[in-house]
Amino acid sequence: MSLEIAYQITTMDSPFWSFAIHDGHTVSEELMPYVKLTDAERLREEDPYTASIADLPINQFVVFTSRFQLDLNRDLDNALYLRPEQAWGLEVFQPALPESFVSQLHKQHQVIYNSIERHIATTIKKYGYFVILDIHSYNAKRESANEIVDESKNPQINLGTFYNTAKWYSFLQHFAQIMKEAGTTTGENLDIRENIKFKGGNLAQHLIKRYGDLGCVISIEFRKDFMDEWSGEVYKDKVVTYNKLLKDTVSAMYNYFQTNK
Repeated sequence: MSLEIAYQITTMDSPFWSFAIHDGHTVSEELMPYVKLTDAERLREEDPYTASIADLPINQFVVFTSRFQLDLNRDLDNALYLRPEQAWGLEVFQPALPESFVSQLHKQHQVIYNSIERHIATTIKKYGYFVILDIHSYNAKRESANEIVDESKNPQINLGTFYNTAKWYSFLQHFAQIMKEAGTTTGENLDIRENIKFKGGNLAQHLIKRYGDLGCVISIEFRKDFMDEWSGEVYKDKVVTYNKLLKDTVSAMYNYFQTNK
């Protein structure tokens, strides 16, 4: 029996990281008989194409296994969606999910967190700091495909910065500005705001608590304008545009740290 979480870590000569921990859709064959949701129901709450958006010339951590097998952005007690309130009211698993499965998946959670910590520690040792761009997406049409999006409450891009330490406030303000400036190259003034929909998930909070002033995590939530969130149809040009937006932002980040050492 193997419920191993499939992921890939790619390291480069950079203090920066991009994460796409909810991109995956695969569920282990052993677990599938216990999953009550259809593929379409799972896809709706996953973050498809975020690995493509997060494909940047920096260190990368991409997860290929679905969050419905194990959610690495939740703490250990909530990483498995065993109750509907943990999963948007969805009943994810059959009641007979073996306890051995739960134990094995909880162990995977700890193993992967330890692996990430080792890599971040290596980055700190080499550069003295780290910055993580934690890439996600979110649904703005929760009721129906024809719902009119309340744009006042649903920015195109939500920057989750809330849990970072005071040391990073100046950089975070600059980051929001350079991202907005990079966004003008898309031909539109992107609505980019901080901590409106999301403030940052458990992995961000864990790493900030673990390393404090030595790094910051920016949880970047793209409203699912790059796809039809109900049918799953992707608008590839929009994915390319968002990827370029982040590449331009990363270039500006390098310039910032070269002049603010």
